[in-house]
Amino acid sequence: MFFLRAKISIVTVLTMCALALTACGGGSPAATGGSSSDQAGANSSDSEKKGTKPIELSFYYPVAVGGPLTKIFDKLAEQFNNENKDGITVKPIYTGSNQDTLVKAQTAVMGGTPPDLMLSSSTDLFTLLDMDAIIPLDDLAAKDGGDAYLKDFYEGFMANAQTGGKTYSIPFQRSTIILYYNKEAFKEAGLDPNKPPQNYKELSEYAKKLTKPGRWGIEISSTDYIGWMFQALALQNGKNLMDQDGKKVFINTPENVEALQYWIDLIKKEKVMPEGTTNWATIPSDFISGKTAMMYHTTGNLGAVKSGAKFDFGTAFLPAGKNFGTPVGGANLYIFKGIAKERQEAAWKYIRWLTQPERLAQFSIDTGYVAPTRSSNETETMKKYIESFPQAVTARDQLKYASASFSTHNSGEVGKVFNDKLQSAIVGSVPPAEALKNAQEEADKLLAPFNK
Repeated sequence: MFFLRAKISIVTVLTMCALALTACGGGSPAATGGSSSDQAGANSSDSEKKGTKPIELSFYYPVAVGGPLTKIFDKLAEQFNNENKDGITVKPIYTGSNQDTLVKAQTAVMGGTPPDLMLSSSTDLFTLLDMDAIIPLDDLAAKDGGDAYLKDFYEGFMANAQTGGKTYSIPFQRSTIILYYNKEAFKEAGLDPNKPPQNYKELSEYAKKLTKPGRWGIEISSTDYIGWMFQALALQNGKNLMDQDGKKVFINTPENVEALQYWIDLIKKEKVMPEGTTNWATIPSDFISGKTAMMYHTTGNLGAVKSGAKFDFGTAFLPAGKNFGTPVGGANLYIFKGIAKERQEAAWKYIRWLTQPERLAQFSIDTGYVAPTRSSNETETMKKYIESFPQAVTARDQLKYASASFSTHNSGEVGKVFNDKLQSAIVGSVPPAEALKNAQEEADKLLAPFNK
């Protein structure tokens, strides 16, 4: 049964190259460097004295935003290896995008050589469970941190980590969608730079004033992460798009039709956003270069915008429809089945090391991702950073309105259907009601085997 499900799942995930559901690149394959190798030798000697065999953990990780993330992960592994005295070393392996990372992990699992540890999209949970590839982490947590450790994570981030009463991953590189806006463009358009749009009406009005030749009022991705972007509008106008078990979706609702029509109106009626495809990867550079005055994007790009923008910019909650709302995004840490128990325990040790409050705070500062625990946001390091860069607090404060990101069983095919139908309405000419009706019907068929 495992190999049958794995085979089905690998085909499913190969389709994921056409979809994108969560936030989050390029770079070169990571290497631990000379200092890590030297320390690995030292750890081997320590382990030999204790009569235990040294463990080198393979750690898959993706890069889905701008910035020097490969260097950061290499540095973290090197620091752990230098500090560790128990014969455990970590080998970080850059595996491309979120989709690439999942496909490579599945290929490794099917080949009988799974990685020990993986950082991958939080929405990969049901895909990994369907192929029986990961272990629940509750027993490991009970021995090291317990409920106090797990409850330190914000509920919005744990929503994609748990199902069926068990915890299968630990939040680490987490994000939400936020609004970025150019304060200088606001002043030029006669808008208050300290008052970003609070609702859909204001968003439309501001975007009209900000639009001029050579600059759009706002950009929202209609390629990668299109489903994630639409989920924000759905949450602001009604409820989430799926149940907690990942077996049912709620795509075709009057509220969602209304939300999709609003998005299309920004493009075709208000003409404040480009027609055709608006690419996820180029939107931040458009914002930094002044080609768009506002953008919906992941807080994971906050570091890149901070270093690249030559103008004063602000961040804000996504404007409300009937209420505020945003899906969470980003990546969690998973430990694989099919490896020895001592390797699973070693992987857990690295997870606990990575998620220490000061380390999470520094990772957030270095990247723009949201520090996922309450304790990390209470560190002096984080408090001082927020004082000097208040834009960093937006995503954390917006968590009170955050919900689980779109995640289902058979996620590759369901996600592709969802994204394709959204594009048919946003980029094409299919009416919103028809597009969402078609998405619902096809998704229901794909999820039928899980509802018997």
